[in-house]
Amino acid sequence: MRFTTVRLCGGEALMAVSADNLDLKMEEVSVRLEERGFKVKKMDEMMIIIEWNGMETTIYPHGKVMFFPLKDRSLCIKYAAEILEDLV
Repeated sequence: MRFTTVRLCGGEALMAVSADNLDLKMEEVSVRLEERGFKVKKMDEMMIIIEWNGMETTIYPHGKVMFFPLKDRSLCIKYAAEILEDLV
């Protein structure tokens, strides 16, 4: 899976943006994340928020994954690939 990264507000958050246009079904993804042991803090048709490796992690339907706080771009891409690997 290929990604680009974007630095967000205040330099404290990074978002990995999938190079492929994904169409994740949020309800299905939420169930699969819970099966993998993640606690879903919030879920709607636009986003899923989980706690992952001590970071607030937001997953969007088109394959974007945002991590807060995170400043390392290579880790951002690595983590996004790990999260999305079983979901696409």
